Amino acid sequence: MPSTMLQIRTDDGVADAFAAVPDHGGPHPGVLMYPDGFGIRPVVRELAGELAGHGYHVLVPNVLYRHGPTPVIDLPDHIDADARARVMAQLMPLLGTHTADRSRRDAAAYLAFLTAQPGVAAGPVAVTGYCIGGLLAMRTAAAHPDRVAAVAAFHGPVGADGPDLFASLTARVLLGHAASDLTPDTLGDLNRALDAAGVDYVSEIYPGTVHGFTMSDTDAFSASGLRRHWDRLLPFLHRALGNG
Repeated sequence: MPSTMLQIRTDDGVADAFAAVPDHGGPHPGVLMYPDGFGIRPVVRELAGELAGHGYHVLVPNVLYRHGPTPVIDLPDHIDADARARVMAQLMPLLGTHTADRSRRDAAAYLAFLTAQPGVAAGPVAVTGYCIGGLLAMRTAAAHPDRVAAVAAFHGPVGADGPDLFASLTARVLLGHAASDLTPDTLGDLNRALDAAGVDYVSEIYPGTVHGFTMSDTDAFSASGLRRHWDRLLPFLHRALGNG
């Protein structure tokens, strides 16, 4: 898929971003994709490229742009348990500065940029996210109900902001949880909060998975979990955005 690096002006500076676009036709529905905490790297480019291959114009921002352009920190080619501990020790202080207020301000800039692209179809877009990106996706959808028709989050801490976040959602919601992140009881609590907020959602645990299961450059990767992610995500986006 054609791809390019871009710069997005925000209230706080300039965010670098990666875009993957279909190689024919258009305009195409837009998707804002938030990466996991490790940021933009080959596996994230692959996910964006795969989604673009199904007819979506995908924008992936560097959410930690305030600390520098991608790569914000050096990452090994494969993130095993030992490497994860070292990398997270560097990333957590940076992620800690990315407050809810900052993420919402950035989301407005990302959505404005995405929807202004000539290759993006008119109308609402979708937002997807992985790990911490899942929470950012939910915040974006809640803050911009007029712009976001669908939000999907995988192995993300989507309940971290509490049930008030759900009350602002009008988008359709798809949640794929790692079995290591939620028990059936905590999943039930989360789903009851979504029910109480009147959200149109699918929220389920992917069996046999651990946190980060979509990321093939980590020890958390699950091939079956990634397949289930695509099997759920593609029909979901089709229903929400009407794409072929």
